[in-house]
Amino acid sequence: MTGRRRAVLIAGPTASGKSALALAMAQAEGGVVINADAMQVYDTLCVVTARPTAEDRALADHRLYGTVPASTRFSTGQWLEAVRGVMASVPESVPLIFVGGTGLYFDALLNGFADIPEISPALTLQVQQEIQALDGAERLALLQREDPVAASRLRVADPQRLTRALAVKRATGRTLSSFQDRQQAGLLGEFVVERVVLDPDRDVLRQRIARRFEAMFAGGAVEEVKALRGLDLDPSLPVMKAIGVREIGDWLDGVAERDDAITLATIATHQYAKRQRTWFRNRFSDWPRRGIAGT
Repeated sequence: MTGRRRAVLIAGPTASGKSALALAMAQAEGGVVINADAMQVYDTLCVVTARPTAEDRALADHRLYGTVPASTRFSTGQWLEAVRGVMASVPESVPLIFVGGTGLYFDALLNGFADIPEISPALTLQVQQEIQALDGAERLALLQREDPVAASRLRVADPQRLTRALAVKRATGRTLSSFQDRQQAGLLGEFVVERVVLDPDRDVLRQRIARRFEAMFAGGAVEEVKALRGLDLDPSLPVMKAIGVREIGDWLDGVAERDDAITLATIATHQYAKRQRTWFRNRFSDWPRRGIAGT
């Protein structure tokens, strides 16, 4: 060992056993587990977001779980700043074990991040509607007028990227390229970094997802959703979009049967896991792969 600080990065889709692997490593090596999941940072929803249990947290030091009020929006840039604080508080001899399913967090941790302010969904929708009737050349011409650098970086008039660039310019008065060109550096440049993506068999993952949501429904998820709804939060907040919130809410409102709510939440989780796997496959293709933790 070189004497440099050590970081372990454990990524993977939901229900792949990431938290169990992180806990086992933390116990074996005296490490600190750091949350890298965008939903598990919020309070109120512990069971729904599958945060480590109180029993697991008692077995090893866990950080950045349930530390953000449900009533707020927590950006990737804010997460990086929180990680800086954890790094400063942990002795250099203690391994840092990052675990989660939010690929952007890992990407920012390694490569840095352009901390762009939150853009309102209403403005994004307005831009989407504006460009909908335009052809590719007209879209690029519009972007060229408002952000020439971003326009020059687009090979084609991709609607999603074009919408993002226009919305940022109109919301902040600054071009997207100005944020990107001032990107923060990654935080692990001086670390010895170990990486792994848990990539279980698809059928095995489906079975685990189905069992887990059934257990959540019976193990406190309903009470959490009741508590969340009692806060009367803005429906556009990230925590309100956690898988299970809408489905359990529909059951509470009598709109859906219990089994239907579980089925719909399970399907939504499958779809989310698929998107996660695609992201990790495309962005972390060089990371070592393994199956379910412990197998």
